Amino acid sequence: MIWPAAFAFNPETAGNNTFQRAPQADALERVQARVQEEFGRLVETLHSEKLNILVFEDQPIPPKPDAVFPNNWLATMPGGEMLLFPIYAPLRRKERRSDIINLLMKRYPFKKLTDLSSFENEDRFLEGTGSMVFDHAAKIAYACRSKRTDEALFIDFCRQRGYRPMIFSAKEPEGHDIYHTNVMMSIGKGMALVCFESMPIREERKKLRTSLTKSGKELIDVSLRQMQNFACNALEVDNMEGRSLLLMSSRAYGSLDAAQRQQIEAHARIIHSDIPNIEHVGGGSVRCMLAELHLPSA
Repeated sequence: MIWPAAFAFNPETAGNNTFQRAPQADALERVQARVQEEFGRLVETLHSEKLNILVFEDQPIPPKPDAVFPNNWLATMPGGEMLLFPIYAPLRRKERRSDIINLLMKRYPFKKLTDLSSFENEDRFLEGTGSMVFDHAAKIAYACRSKRTDEALFIDFCRQRGYRPMIFSAKEPEGHDIYHTNVMMSIGKGMALVCFESMPIREERKKLRTSLTKSGKELIDVSLRQMQNFACNALEVDNMEGRSLLLMSSRAYGSLDAAQRQQIEAHARIIHSDIPNIEHVGGGSVRCMLAELHLPSA
């Protein structure tokens, strides 16, 4: 996780992330103070649940308004590969930090570092676990089409690592492409939260349902309204005691009905924290704030 130093509305990303809302000019300082409180509260919550969290301080210069969302530039694979990804917005490319990369490579037994950021020179983008939602157990990767997810690059990425790629269209109510796949779906060990309502192509909905069901996932159908409240922007993790937890925001949790919560709790205990300013101004939620480390087996 990255503790933000210069959180702000980013106009470079707002063009295709309609979840973002610009604060009033005289409210920015107040928003930044509240974001510090929200981030600290989330970190405290995760630590209290016995999760091993690494928190790095953002560097204020140059300003990086979206530094709180590191999962777009950094990701790891279960086989021990660390990856750096090509990012759509030029301002966000400054988030990549060699000090973080070097520390992680020294501290943990990663076997390989792959840098895909040069694809930015070709205007081809693949924004990590925002663009791709992985079912690592079944070796399947899911992605929705958008300006931030190059289809050919996604397919090539999967094939090089032995994953089956599945790409589809997903739309917001206004008809815009959903900017990141992890906004409309989340995959855990035994469940999947999916906003099938966002998928306009019937055959693609059917294929996605079939793929997830065959992989042994209980499907938890999320509505467009719930998706817009970040109900799918969640991440299932195991804590240090081996207990499964589903991490999400309080806004996301509040949008779920009792039946959906019961479905989820059959697989993982829900842990939520309130991050309204991060969601409202940044256009991302809890899952976007977590770059998980898949460490290679000894």
